[in-house]
Amino acid sequence: MAPWVDPQMAKIMAAMAAVPALDFKTIPINQARPMSDAASAAWSADAPQIPARTFYIPRADGQMMRARLYTPVEGQRLPLIVFVHGGGWTFGSIDTHDGTMRTLAIEANAAVLGFDYRLAPEHPFPAPLDDTLAATEYALSGALGEAVDASRWAIGGDSAGAQIALSAMIARRNADKSLPATAALFYGCYAPIFDTASHRTFGEGYMLTSVNMRWYWKNYIGDTFDAPDPLAAPLHADVSGLPPLYLATAGLDPLSDDTQLMAQKLAAAGVAYRHDHVPGVVHGCLRMSRKLDAAQRMIASAGAFVRVRLG
Repeated sequence: MAPWVDPQMAKIMAAMAAVPALDFKTIPINQARPMSDAASAAWSADAPQIPARTFYIPRADGQMMRARLYTPVEGQRLPLIVFVHGGGWTFGSIDTHDGTMRTLAIEANAAVLGFDYRLAPEHPFPAPLDDTLAATEYALSGALGEAVDASRWAIGGDSAGAQIALSAMIARRNADKSLPATAALFYGCYAPIFDTASHRTFGEGYMLTSVNMRWYWKNYIGDTFDAPDPLAAPLHADVSGLPPLYLATAGLDPLSDDTQLMAQKLAAAGVAYRHDHVPGVVHGCLRMSRKLDAAQRMIASAGAFVRVRLG
């Protein structure tokens, strides 16, 4: 029996299927990236209009990376969410995730910081993680200004960004640095595994494919699938001592079992979490929240979870 598809999701999928698909694996990355990012950024049209400023902050290698700070309420000192965008470590930017970050800022009543970390395959692991750690240090230093209370902070991310965000917490714990109050992790990819039930069921025909996921992982970690660094594939890491986490999965996602396996790992380590599984929607659905009520509810649930823990 075919899996249930949310009616709004079905309309979106039909509209996307009507447009000739491009195989970005076969296109030089300097050409594929702007095409992919332009298509993703288009979803941010009609996003909530809240104050946002774009500026530059230091990368781990000493160069500068573009960043954007969203502040949903003016005249109030807000807690902070450091948000790591997805895109298979290969695509994505603060523009592709502009709408998602605006919506999350409103739902969490928090300032949200996004940034353009270096991308694979030109900059494989650990460059994206190192840039995330650098952005976090910058934010926690107080450099974002008086409008942000950096003593109350969370981290979040979607897909590859969820993996980086989780790994950043583990890296900070390993270095005896302060941890966020919580994290919001949306449909993360936590290890290069492709034999799960969700991959077998949804690995083709539901937008993100297992074939493309292998390509993304190869871009990020090369040929180390059998023994990946735990900070690149946190299903292999020690997750003890982490704060309460919000986990979300999409019902039609080949990666949904990654989160289920991570939830089991968190439970075994005594880490509290909430896991919301949203049926009938595909991987990457967060960006569709203006046309997909289920995605809006996913962000709202995460925002409420984070808001409570940030006080």
